[in-house]
This record gives sequence, C-alpha cells and structure tokens, in this order.
Amino acid sequence: MLKRKAYDKLLEWKSEHRKTCLMVKGARQVGKTYIIREFGRNEYRSFIEINFIEQKEMKEIFSGNISADEIYKRMSAFIRNIELIPGETLIFLDEIQTCGNARTALKFLAEDGRYDVITSGSLLGLTYAENGNRDAEEPDSVPTGYEAFLTMYSLDFEEFLWAEGYSEDAVDLLRDCYDSKAKVPEEINDNYLRLFREYIVVGGMPEVVADYTANHDFNRVAQIQERLLMDYKFDISKYAKGAEKTKVQACYDAIPKQLAKELKKFQYSTVEKGQTRKKYGGSVQWLKDSALVHICYNVRQPLIPLMANAIDEQFKLYINDTGLLCAMYGMQTKLAILNNTIKGAAKGGIYENVISESLIKRGYDLYYYRPNDSQELEFVIEKDGGVAPVEVKAGNTATVSLNRYIDEFGPEDAYKFVDGNVGASDGKTTLPHYMVMFV
Repeated sequence: MLKRKAYDKLLEWKSEHRKTCLMVKGARQVGKTYIIREFGRNEYRSFIEINFIEQKEMKEIFSGNISADEIYKRMSAFIRNIELIPGETLIFLDEIQTCGNARTALKFLAEDGRYDVITSGSLLGLTYAENGNRDAEEPDSVPTGYEAFLTMYSLDFEEFLWAEGYSEDAVDLLRDCYDSKAKVPEEINDNYLRLFREYIVVGGMPEVVADYTANHDFNRVAQIQERLLMDYKFDISKYAKGAEKTKVQACYDAIPKQLAKELKKFQYSTVEKGQTRKKYGGSVQWLKDSALVHICYNVRQPLIPLMANAIDEQFKLYINDTGLLCAMYGMQTKLAILNNTIKGAAKGGIYENVISESLIKRGYDLYYYRPNDSQELEFVIEKDGGVAPVEVKAGNTATVSLNRYIDEFGPEDAYKFVDGNVGASDGKTTLPHYMVMFV
C-alpha cells in the first residue's frame, strides 16, 4: 500500500467531523476509492460500500422517504450480512453523482450521526448542467453545512520518496536544511535532484508509482500513462456535453504545445486559429472543474487577496500530473529530462508545470505576475499574511524579474527554484526544485 497524506486527513475528519459527511473529490485515478476502502477496513469494525454505477439497484435505498431510519432500514434489506454498529461503521457511497437522492439525504444522515459517511465520484467538480453523463442526477437539495470536503491529488514528491523507500527521517534532514537555509551536502543534493527528475517523468498517479517502485521500468511507466490518458479522453467524450466534447479535448491537447512555447498566457488561437474565449472559454472551465488541469491567473497587483486582483482573461493552464504531461511529449523528452540534457523552452514549461502541481498540493492557489513584457514571475502565492513571489529556473540562471519584484515590494519571503543547492542572498531564498515540498 502506498503511504498517502490523505489518510491522515481522513483520520482528522473521523475524530473531529461533528455531524458532517465527507466528500472526497479529485481527478480520476488519483486513488480516492482505494484509500477510502483502506481507511474503512482499517479504522472501523464495519465497512459498507455502495457503488451507484455498479449497483444501480441500490438507488432504491434512497427513494421515497429519505429519513435516516428509513434509509438504514432499506439498506439492511438490500445488503446481505450487513452490520450497522453505531460509532463503528463507515458507509462509503461511491459514484454519488449518479444518485441525486443520496446527495440530498446526506443532511439527514449527518444529523442522525450513528454512522460515518464518506462519498466520492467521478468529476464531482462539474455542475449538472456541464455533465454529459446521462446517469448523472442533480440533487433536489445540496446538503450545505452537512458536508466536509477533501480534495485528493496524485502523489507529491514526499509521498514518491516514501514509495521509493526513503524514511521520514531522511526527508526531515532535507527539511532541516530548508528551515536553516543551509546547503545540502552535495552528494545528497545531487541524489534528490536526480530523484526529482524521475518524479517529473513518472509523475504521481498511484498506479504508475506503484509499478515504477516495483520494477523501475520506464517502458512500463509509459504504457500505464498512455492508458490513463486514454481514460481521460474517454471521460471527456462521456462527461462533456454535446459539441463541447471535441472543444474540451482540443483545449486539453493544446496545453503541452503552449507550455513548450512558454507562452505568456493561454492562447485560444493555438487551439483553433482565429478563435477566442467566446468559443472555447466553456471548455477551459470544464477542464478546470474536472480537475484535469490547474489554472493560474495573472494579477494586476501582487496584493492580498490575490483573487481580487486576478485578470480573468489572462491565465495559464497546467496539466494536473507532470508525468502525464511528459507522456504527451513522448519517450525522447523523458530521456532528456532524466539525463538532464533537455534544452529550450519546453524545459522551462515542464519545470513550471511540476512546481505549479507541487504548490497546489501544498494548498496554494495559483497566480502569476506579469506587469509588462519584460518582467514575469511564474507564481505569486499567499503566505503568512503576505504575498511571496516564486521564480522557477529550469537551470540556475539570473533572476532579473525576481530582483525587480524584491526592490519594488520588499516581500518577507521570495523563492527561486533552481537546479542547484540552497542559498540566501539579496532578500531571496534559492532552493533546489525538490524543496518546493516544504514551502
């Protein structure tokens, strides 16, 4: 079993949830169902799983009267050998987007409180109006105030290290260097820079990581990634509505091309020549809501709240898992990354993508700052009551934009991520790429 940080979040919810059901959200294939099952089997005396796609007849449990008593009475009639133990039972309602009444009933199950309830499903970020799946059902009433939410992502670099057999003590050594701004011993630093390049190529999708750590075969990695990309393509064809299907796929396919050119914002014209937001804006929103991409907005001013300064029509898109991005580029690009010989704009785009992904997994929203044609910071993040600029260098070159930002705004924290070691000077902290896991 891969060790996941989300498991600790589930434990926190179990001890503190106070009459809320938990909805676990996230892109397909990031391990939601697996970790919920492990959690239910390990932490409860009784675990009950209902999948509304595989077991359509189970929707009858939530028809008619949806009081907690009636639901549990029907549940005992539909499920053989069911054990409902107050305080010791977890009920997992999977693919809940296909049973609107079950979503509505969460309020009553939460108020009742006898049993814990976790829900999950496919592309839960989509609204009913955007969902082309005929099985999707809109709830009569959203149980506002009775749902807690946990968003899962693919593995971050620290989880990747655990999967590769590195202990928490080993990671703590790096964290100490980060906290004290001390250089990491060169051999150790070189090893983690190499591991981070492997992480870029492998990515964090659980199935890929599990196979890679068992076999260390990049050809097997490529085969699994290609299948996952095909699954995503199938999801788009199934869940996007009508004519939106081809537009969503075209926008998704355009992202690797745009990152390889290091464009200053997402350009609809690279999806289809001469086109604008009017045609493709909804497709971009679909990709964002489905968690297949992360969106990063330019800000007029780097002041909190950054969302109030965001420019809606100026944004970049990043693929949700950098391993999948590398799979789109192909094996030769992967080899160049592993050997640290990749050159050109594509290298910068790939490193931007992995830093964006890492910041999202750390809980940050993504923004960038481009006040003019000669100055750009890849990211600005809200941190400790202020705004921290983040510059990403695929190598270890000069930081003109970051230096100008520091001179103008004097931030408490300023970060430069490089293919190098830890350092601090002129108001900024220089960090090897892998230390983004501590920011």
